[in-house]
Amino acid sequence: MSRYQSWGRYPKVLQSARVLAGSGARLDLAAGECVLPFGNGRSYGDSCLTGGTLLDTAKLNRIIAFDTETGVVRCEAGLLLCDLTAATLPAGWFVAVTPGTQYVTIGGAIANDVHGKNHHVRGTFGAHVRAFELLRSDGTRRVCSATANAELFAATIGGLGLTGLISWAEIQLMPVASSTIDQTITPFANLADFMELAVACDATHEYSVAWIDSLASGANLGRGLYIKGNHAREADARGAASSGQRLSVPFELPVPLIGTTTLRAFNALYRRQTLGREKSASVGYRPFFYPLDAIGGWNRLYGPRGLLQHQSVVPLGPGLSVVAELLERSQRAGFGSFLTVLKVFGANASPGLLSFPMPGLTLTLDFANSGPAVFALLDQLDEVVLASGGRINPYKDARMRPATFAASFPGVSQFRAHIDPAFCSLFWTRVAGAA
Repeated sequence: MSRYQSWGRYPKVLQSARVLAGSGARLDLAAGECVLPFGNGRSYGDSCLTGGTLLDTAKLNRIIAFDTETGVVRCEAGLLLCDLTAATLPAGWFVAVTPGTQYVTIGGAIANDVHGKNHHVRGTFGAHVRAFELLRSDGTRRVCSATANAELFAATIGGLGLTGLISWAEIQLMPVASSTIDQTITPFANLADFMELAVACDATHEYSVAWIDSLASGANLGRGLYIKGNHAREADARGAASSGQRLSVPFELPVPLIGTTTLRAFNALYRRQTLGREKSASVGYRPFFYPLDAIGGWNRLYGPRGLLQHQSVVPLGPGLSVVAELLERSQRAGFGSFLTVLKVFGANASPGLLSFPMPGLTLTLDFANSGPAVFALLDQLDEVVLASGGRINPYKDARMRPATFAASFPGVSQFRAHIDPAFCSLFWTRVAGAA
């Protein structure tokens, strides 16, 4: 069961699966069978789970073609991002957009239209997808791009795997001189200071993100560390062979290791890494983009019930006050977020109908699943976000209500027309299946 669960490990459901042998494999579905593509299970909620059969894409992991002159790569949808990087970075090419883990599949990155630390520069992953082949339950194979099957192309990017199975995809990479990142970490005292740093750095840095001390309050509400970086300009070996994983949580803990006491200690230790001063250094791309990948199975730290992640984006106008309210409500409810991340989304339009990013501030909160109280808090946070004109990220979600999803994504009625009738997920059934 461990292979077929979400990264949040909630809900816990027993999944049946069929391993696909290659990109030319047929689906051969039984009458009335419900299926869903499964990459590497790094979605936090139930968007990667189904009441039917999962289509395991682990063996769809070949690089079909790679043009080292143009940086265009065609690969099967089950290829992991770390394996793509291992093949392309030594030649001077890197993915234009990467999420916070390298253990996602290319198909999953498209289906969720993932974003990274450089949305203000390059938008979402889907903005760099040139084409893909979509296998539908009726046996047809449709090559989709911005000019061919364009509506299906837009529905599939960010479409949560519901429009069919991506067999291969063609991606435009970006040139880099080095695998090293010139990183600067700047402490800031509160949310206003964060915004000042964000405005100043967006024009000069490819990457930016902030870590927030979720327990800080009063004049220090929203204090944290602002992390920015650019690819180094000097060429290096651009090695990419090692996974970079150094530690692991080998078994499920009987209780959450993360609580207020441990969180307070962690926050203090994390802040001290700069000793209160700006700190610059050259770092490898793995610790910069994927710090948590160094700890295998870190999601087990949240205990047997799993974790619940809440990611929202709110317009810039009311953004700081909304973020402050989200943090304050969490504190009043007695919940601290272990991994609290704040960043700015730019004006780059996402190509997908259900893509999450929009211009504004995006806040990510992580909570151990401690029962009804945390679910009640998350419903309250949803209300705050929607009242500001914001939205909730579907592939980080395991509990939002249908009304919340509908308010977050007004394009859902247009998207519905492109769903493959044999494809379904627990997420879709929960938020829109009966609508």
